[in-house]
Amino acid sequence: MIQVFCGKRGSGKTKNLIAMANECVGSTKGNIVYIDDDKRPMLELDRRIRFISTDDFSLKDYNSFYGFLCGMLSEDYDIETIFIDGLFNIVSGNVSDAAHLFLQLEALSIKFGLQIYININHESEELPEFIKKYAA
Repeated sequence: MIQVFCGKRGSGKTKNLIAMANECVGSTKGNIVYIDDDKRPMLELDRRIRFISTDDFSLKDYNSFYGFLCGMLSEDYDIETIFIDGLFNIVSGNVSDAAHLFLQLEALSIKFGLQIYININHESEELPEFIKKYAA
């Protein structure tokens, strides 16, 4: 299952995503991962959530981000939920180029039974159709 939350920068998406991640801790049996492009949310997350700052890695495009996720999943089979804050801040590229990534994420979600929550800085009215089906 993939859910995408979209809106303008500063509309409270990160705060809501952090709250969702913290709420999941009590109900999820597996591991939770929170991915962001900086370390600011680290102190607001429950200590049982694995926080990964992509600043520590050289993720340049959608393919490298997908490979990063696959490596993470191959190392930890108990991951149930992944939160990705600011996808288009993590990797370069525009929204319309992300279609292949979303197909790959959907396949990962189905194959491994993952719940994936993604924040993007983009107006929901301007989203391409392949993302609209995931919009919350």
